[in-house]
Amino acid sequence: MPEVTYLEALRQGLIEEMERDPNVFILGEDIAIYGGAFKVTDGLLERFGRDRVIDTPISEAAIVGAAAGAAHMGFRPVAEMQFIDFISCAYDMLTNYVATARYRAGLPTPIVVRGPSGGYVRGGPFHSQMPEAAFFHTPGLKLVCPATARDAKGLIKAAVRDDDPVLYFEHKYLYRRIKEDLSDGVDEITPIGKARIAREGRDLTIITWSAMVWKSLEAAEQIAADDGAEIEVLDLRTLLPMDDAAILTTVKKTNKVLIVHEDTRTGGVAGEITARINEGAFEWLDGPIMRVTAHDTPLPYAPTLEDYVLPQTDDIVRAARWLLAY
Repeated sequence: MPEVTYLEALRQGLIEEMERDPNVFILGEDIAIYGGAFKVTDGLLERFGRDRVIDTPISEAAIVGAAAGAAHMGFRPVAEMQFIDFISCAYDMLTNYVATARYRAGLPTPIVVRGPSGGYVRGGPFHSQMPEAAFFHTPGLKLVCPATARDAKGLIKAAVRDDDPVLYFEHKYLYRRIKEDLSDGVDEITPIGKARIAREGRDLTIITWSAMVWKSLEAAEQIAADDGAEIEVLDLRTLLPMDDAAILTTVKKTNKVLIVHEDTRTGGVAGEITARINEGAFEWLDGPIMRVTAHDTPLPYAPTLEDYVLPQTDDIVRAARWLLAY
């Protein structure tokens, strides 16, 4: 098998789970006949039929509500948001109903809500958001943010099999840019809640996820080549549950921490990570915890403005060099 893209790996995971379990079905806007806005579900209608690949009206609240009802009846629905920005239309359904159903009434709600997230594609304010922090505060949800093709596949498989509701943020910028050889034949399930070391280092740790993993790796390689410092990159992969043990282990190893995320700065997940480090490993720190994030503004359409608002490799390099010299 040749290398597959992030998007193709995600599709493979969906196909394998639908073949494995007849209770898995997918629903969303334009996912059947059209194959999805980015063609993630292309070919699934022909393969599984219209009872398991369902086009829906343009109503995110209805999509999630229908998925929740089906989950209560023993199915495992995978609901697509055409763009993850519009998951806000289902916020009430997700936070007040789906996240609490199992705790409140013992109702099984094994649903996955997935969709294209993130910027760097000149999509403007309605098609470029990374809204993970909006749901980070909600008990009962799991949040998944894969950065690699292998994890895109492994985490969608894990999400479908999970008995709790999972929000799965797939980064559209990575869809066709990231490729990986998955021909080893391993039916790998990436565990939800387990981080991975994307790059070993000794002088500073970058904690990040999703597309920022790749910009962080670029920054780490640049600093290694120019300055000789070795930066460790920790890819969280999932935000809820968060791998506290991996975070504290890398902090104790390098003693300096830079947190990088694409979401806006104020109220971002970096604040929670900082708090957990201060509570669990403050005495191991040799400098302040730094953040590189998007600016607190809606995403602009203009390429030059979007590049300014979103974190870039050079921003990470500057912050890391400052912290290394502290």
